[in-house]
Amino acid sequence: MNYRHAFHAGNFADVIKHLVLVRILTYLHDKPAAFRVVDTHAGAGLYDLTSEEARRGGEWATGIARVLQARFSDEAYALIAPYLDIVRAFNPQRDMTAYPGSPLIARALLRPQDSLVACELEPVARKQLIAALRHDPQGRVVDLDGWTGLTAYVPPKERRGLVLIDPPFERKDEFEQMAAKFAAAHAKWPTGVYLLWYPVKNRRATEALAAAVAGTAAAGGEGKCLRLEFSVAPQQSDGPLTSTGLLIVNPPWTLADELRTVLPELERPLGLGGVGRYRLEFPKS
Repeated sequence: MNYRHAFHAGNFADVIKHLVLVRILTYLHDKPAAFRVVDTHAGAGLYDLTSEEARRGGEWATGIARVLQARFSDEAYALIAPYLDIVRAFNPQRDMTAYPGSPLIARALLRPQDSLVACELEPVARKQLIAALRHDPQGRVVDLDGWTGLTAYVPPKERRGLVLIDPPFERKDEFEQMAAKFAAAHAKWPTGVYLLWYPVKNRRATEALAAAVAGTAAAGGEGKCLRLEFSVAPQQSDGPLTSTGLLIVNPPWTLADELRTVLPELERPLGLGGVGRYRLEFPKS
């Protein structure tokens, strides 16, 4: 894949990933102790939906725009609302003109005692991220390859937190690299929460990744890896991405039930030419 996020900001994959990100960080609020978020491939931070790239892709129109307009049950909306409120905060005029990336979503949920480390190697994206965070003392942007940052910043001094691993998947060996680098980070910090994103195009690659990550996580006991996949349409080998995946290691104990409440109500608004479908399970190694 060649995944330039400016073309895809606010699409269905962002909706699923960022909804889970918000649910995890909301759970971490339950304890007063500080936590740290490490975003290994942070990107530009804020995406202009009126830009040429966003207009050309237009994927936000069938992603976040549909979710903002959808009707949900009271139970599901209570779980989705914190995420939607963050998106709305970047669009005060009601029209969708901007979409926040993961570092800005995470920053919105930091308490005074919490912190964010965002790794971004690409110079233009890094400069944009620094501007988006406005030199925030709680949000540190580092000029570092995400795979190096993954092991460099764990365990955090707070001993609580989340590592988001969301590479661009521009290399053929990215799946194998993700499994290996995650294993190295997990060996240093086995109690941390890890959120790994992957595109679902090659079933053999995704199954191997899930098995490897689940196997690494299993050292901590059963139920240590939750797998979520969401599809908006059947995936065509030469077509655009229509299925997204997440592996959550050490998931909050509330997360699986929350997702079972929310995901069925996202199938219709996010589906393309019909309803979407999801898969939620604790995979075996």
